[in-house]
Amino acid sequence: MTWSILGHEWAADLLANHIAHGSVRHAYLFCGPPGVGRRTLALRFVQALNCLQPPAPGQACGVCRMCEQTWRQQQPDLHIIQIAEDAQTIKIEQVRELQRLLALSPYQARYRTALLLSFEKATTGAQNALLKTLEEAPEKAVLLLIADSPDNLLPTITSRCEILRLRPMKVERLADSLISNKHVPAQEATLLAHIAAGRPGFALNLIDDHETAKDRTHWLEHLHAALSGGIIERFNLAERLTKDKNQLRAGMRTWLTYWRDLMLVTARADAPLTNLDFAEPLEAVAAQIDFDTARRAAAALEEALEDIDLNVNPRLLLEVTLLDWPRTTPVDLPAILQAE
Repeated sequence: MTWSILGHEWAADLLANHIAHGSVRHAYLFCGPPGVGRRTLALRFVQALNCLQPPAPGQACGVCRMCEQTWRQQQPDLHIIQIAEDAQTIKIEQVRELQRLLALSPYQARYRTALLLSFEKATTGAQNALLKTLEEAPEKAVLLLIADSPDNLLPTITSRCEILRLRPMKVERLADSLISNKHVPAQEATLLAHIAAGRPGFALNLIDDHETAKDRTHWLEHLHAALSGGIIERFNLAERLTKDKNQLRAGMRTWLTYWRDLMLVTARADAPLTNLDFAEPLEAVAAQIDFDTARRAAAALEEALEDIDLNVNPRLLLEVTLLDWPRTTPVDLPAILQAE
């Protein structure tokens, strides 16, 4: 099996060569926007590190017990560190427990591996604790850090990691890849590539998880309801949409893509839209606002997305956000929403 990595073949080749030539680093940092494929690449790397019957040096069969357990993230020597459900950061205690596990010899695999998700959310204490492991890493241990940007981590962390910067693909290339590799119909592939903004991981998630696609369209429907609604309607929306912070975060990210599209449309920029299936509603709303209005709304959403992870009341945060939006006349939405 090849690594099956859309858009990041260069990174897969680099990592495969490290395995093939016996030059595996103790720590790697996978950077890029969410949905670009960081976790997928890291898991493929772990598969290749520990495959029981590799078809070639640096490759993985994808079907042996070790490969399957790794892909399901149930492999005994793969340790996953992430923010706990009731927390907002990765804590120092989690890193210390990881250090204890990494000091042990691998149980079944050739390497003990650690996948540290959203490590930019680790406390300074947790990052400093990890530094000791990076400086004195056990021989058969490999750490795989995932973060949006190296700038969000301590320089002492990033300087000890091999950094792989994963960037979105051009939407046309992603669409072609979805057609040729995943057999997605051309029109659907084009739409998925635009919605995903060139991020292959997000596009594949839309294919596999229809609920994600439905959630997106519902949040865009809520956006239009807010734009055409008055103060009472906006307060009611804020109450309904803030019951689940994770869903709120995802929905606000969807809204941000829409306001950025409105910036492009109001500026008449020659650039691809993210919400291609909403091209007509975008034109209708853009005819009622100007570029500065769209820019301010996008900037406010970016700030709100930062605040949502702080001790801010989500409902109050969303109320303030919605009340600052302009009021527009109702517009016709795509048939998929009207049918629902």
